[in-house]
Amino acid sequence: MAAAVEETVREALYALQDLEYRDFQSRLIPNIDKETVIGVRTPALRKFAKQFGKTSEAAAFMQTLPHACYEENNLHGFLIEGIKDYDTCIACLDAFLPWVDNWATCDLMSPGVCKKHLPELLTPIGRWIASGHTYTVRFGIGMLMRFYLDEAFRPEYPEMVAGIRSGEYYVNMMIAWYFATALAKQYDAVLPYLTERRLADWTHNKTIQKAVESYRITKEQKAFLRTLRVKPCAAPAGGRRP
Repeated sequence: MAAAVEETVREALYALQDLEYRDFQSRLIPNIDKETVIGVRTPALRKFAKQFGKTSEAAAFMQTLPHACYEENNLHGFLIEGIKDYDTCIACLDAFLPWVDNWATCDLMSPGVCKKHLPELLTPIGRWIASGHTYTVRFGIGMLMRFYLDEAFRPEYPEMVAGIRSGEYYVNMMIAWYFATALAKQYDAVLPYLTERRLADWTHNKTIQKAVESYRITKEQKAFLRTLRVKPCAAPAGGRRP
């Protein structure tokens, strides 16, 4: 049954194919085979996921890991977003994250149910960050960035991110993204991570770059941040923006 569902889903995705978009999207995720990208625009895929998620076949599809196509992975991520039960959502994330193989699939997932369980969510976040798998680590950092930089902020959360050391480009880019966003929202609490050089040099510089590009950072803050740059260093292996 699972194979039949997978084939049905793939046919539906190919019916939504946009070849021009496939070529564009493939350039943004150079670490995966272009032949695995169908070329379905995100709004169309979200609409399909909303409809497909109401069917009995959705659960069977989510058991067919690993998926063969980029859009199948994104569909899986959108289906997880629609889960209303927190424990089920975390279990599905734990099953899916080890199979995520690119930044785009990783970053599209933001399950709304997690926002209602922030104290409990810290436990799986800690597990994801410690996993050693590039996109599981990236997802854990992303969850801290999405849900814990406003009212739920605590000083120990940037400490969790600063403690990550990785040679993976897409992990280090997410660390920089986290700290640039944290500077916009919690400037005084986060600035010491730069003034005290508590990040790896490449990530330190990339954080400053992204913060200076942000409209949420004041001109005065940007001027000071520029003075904190360190000598250029080699980029971590494995990728390109974002």
